Amino acid sequence: MRVLFDCDPGIDDTLALIYLTAAHHEGRIELEAVTTTSGNVEATQCAVNAAWVLGLCGLRTIPVAAGEPQPIACELTTTPETHGETGLGYARAPERYVESDWDALWVDAIERGTDDLHLIVTGPLTNLAAFRRLHPRHFSELTHITVMGGAFNYPGNTTPTAEWNIWVDPHAAKEVFASAALPTTVCSLGVTEKMLLEPGALEEVVEKLGPAPIAAQLPDIVRFYFEFHEEVGEGYRAQIHDLLACEVALGTVPYDATLTAIDVEADSELMRGTTVADLRDVWEREPNAEVVTRVDVDKAWAEFDRACGVHARFFGGGLDSVRHARAED
Repeated sequence: MRVLFDCDPGIDDTLALIYLTAAHHEGRIELEAVTTTSGNVEATQCAVNAAWVLGLCGLRTIPVAAGEPQPIACELTTTPETHGETGLGYARAPERYVESDWDALWVDAIERGTDDLHLIVTGPLTNLAAFRRLHPRHFSELTHITVMGGAFNYPGNTTPTAEWNIWVDPHAAKEVFASAALPTTVCSLGVTEKMLLEPGALEEVVEKLGPAPIAAQLPDIVRFYFEFHEEVGEGYRAQIHDLLACEVALGTVPYDATLTAIDVEADSELMRGTTVADLRDVWEREPNAEVVTRVDVDKAWAEFDRACGVHARFFGGGLDSVRHARAED
């Protein structure tokens, strides 16, 4: 599988990057490029963060580019209270120049074929909607898309009914779901909020990462997220939404899903970002989403632990030992 990862790092995006880079090291995927959207922080800062994390995970040569700076119709809102001033909790990525030709990276990947190309989006859908407008033919060729976002018959985490990624740019989400060539796989809050990381488990993750440089930074990154969840009444732990979405996208964790039509309320101030699934086929529309309804969270964490071991072997013994270990598995 070839992967384009569009994200807004972001603390849970960081764990997703740890997972995807491990999959790249062992030859499970080819991580073609990482692009960023404005969400948790501005797109340029997200790209700086992503490039730093990729380097700490041993992939300094993966192309990284900052995407659209603003939602397509709303003013940008970011979340320093949730992810820290620069998006990585108490850690801070070194300043660096980042490219902005994000759509060229997507076009290049699509032109090499899309049967094995999977786009994973763990931030607002701004870039995907913009790509549809910039490159409609190439957009129509994207047939494998997984998104973290939405809340279906489930409380929102931004308003009573809206999830953050969709709320930030509801017009983009509405446009994407209405226009994608095939149903989009959607991992919503109803499943991702169950992907809980506890302090003891974080210590185990750091230990499993071993000599990987990201291990030294991860406690400072995640501690901020623990404190935020405690402040909002969720306890001293963290919901790791984006990691779960990546495991679903790669097909490495068992899950159930419902094929249905979904839509997004974009223009109402009160209900902005609300996602609705037509589970009774009242609209009589063609399904445009595969809404994930259940994921085996225990196996999801076991899969992430395994990926951390890949990093430990990569930095301890090099690439050959990682791929040899996968061949033995």
